[in-house]
Amino acid sequence: MVRVGVAGASGYAGGELLRLLLAHPEVELGALTASSNAGERLGTVHPHLTPLADVELVETTPERLAGHDVVFLALPHGHSAALAAELPADVVVIDCGADFRLRREDDWTRFYDTPYAGSWPYGLPELPTAEGTGRDGLVGARRIAVPGCYPTAVSLALAPGLAHGVLEPRDVVVVAASGTSGAGRSPKPHLLGSETMGAMSPYGVAGTHRHTPEIEQNLSAAAGRDVRVSFTPTLAPMPRGILATCSAPVRSAVEPDTVRAAWEAAYADERFVHVLPPGRWPSTGSVLGSNTVHVQVAVDEHVGRAVVVAALDNLTKGTAGAAVQCMNIALGLPEETGLPVAGVAP
Repeated sequence: MVRVGVAGASGYAGGELLRLLLAHPEVELGALTASSNAGERLGTVHPHLTPLADVELVETTPERLAGHDVVFLALPHGHSAALAAELPADVVVIDCGADFRLRREDDWTRFYDTPYAGSWPYGLPELPTAEGTGRDGLVGARRIAVPGCYPTAVSLALAPGLAHGVLEPRDVVVVAASGTSGAGRSPKPHLLGSETMGAMSPYGVAGTHRHTPEIEQNLSAAAGRDVRVSFTPTLAPMPRGILATCSAPVRSAVEPDTVRAAWEAAYADERFVHVLPPGRWPSTGSVLGSNTVHVQVAVDEHVGRAVVVAALDNLTKGTAGAAVQCMNIALGLPEETGLPVAGVAP
């Protein structure tokens, strides 16, 4: 059995991690830590996690997390680096925050106000790149950075076309909608039910969203050259899910069937990424609670652009599911162990 500790267990990402780890046949749960909720029973913050309802949340310290085989960090951005530095080198540490995702220091300092901590192996195994996929760097890794939820959706949507050379690496436009859980559990006035019900609104407009450099980093790796993205996120009146609508120019003389074939080839052997049949479009409701991404691609021949839509659950494949998937790869377990491929409906 793999003994696992979870730092930040009281948040949405931490709760989703625990939901998945409870179903993992190779995992034994150890310390579950929190900050302001330390001392409380887990059932008071995550009443849906009935088997863990009486477990006490303890303070987040390196000492509490010592003695585990794997430690998941489900902490606010900027809080993981200091804690990770205190954990033994032989422990598998998987960070669900942004601290170690970006390879360039200037990308970090443009969006975050804490010191740059460096980068870890990037935990998006299905990502097609100019050199292969993102899986190879995770085997045996002891430090892994889980991707952001928007970058997961956008990168998996567009990378096949860039890696296979059917899309131009320019004029890339993304508009994506996310549920309110993407903003975390801390109370915020603009996330009150009365503010979000029956309303949609943009935020992080005109290149100001902190996931922009991560998206560009992934798409540049796919294209083998720098890619710039116009990214507009929107807040949707739903608790969880992301629907990303992405477009880019199709290279001249490339036929629509060739475009679609790039996606089918990229994901033919991927258990968690599904290219839907022509004419069927992704829906966030279809992937709820699953570690699955639904993708559809079509060519708008009138303007010479490919339109790619991806749907995922931001808390599962967008965060916690990806973290468990990375743990499985790092430890040499079957990649799909403990991870749901079927969603919950209606």
